[in-house]
Amino acid sequence: MAADSGVALTTLKVDGGMTANGLLMQFQADVLDVPVVRPVVSETTCLGAAYAAGLAVGYWPNIEGLRANWKKSVEWKPTMSAAQRGKGFRKWKKAVKRSMDWTDADEEGNP
Repeated sequence: MAADSGVALTTLKVDGGMTANGLLMQFQADVLDVPVVRPVVSETTCLGAAYAAGLAVGYWPNIEGLRANWKKSVEWKPTMSAAQRGKGFRKWKKAVKRSMDWTDADEEGNP
């Protein structure tokens, strides 16, 4: 993301059902080497729609007022060493490379 956007990732704010999985959130923090933060309201899709509607009709004065409503619930900090992270990334790339062309086009059901 940093390479594509030119913006360094310093924190990953997460939401949704998967954020209930603490092991997954810790893994994200370790792999990305940034803190992962879950808000008090973890299902923010509906909340975002409600905020947008409220902004449209003037219920909320501005976006800054909405930002004040956001509160941190849990934060996972990276614990993985750079060497361990690098080794895992190299192995992941190797696994992806090995999975390429896994099936043949002439097998039944494949185009």
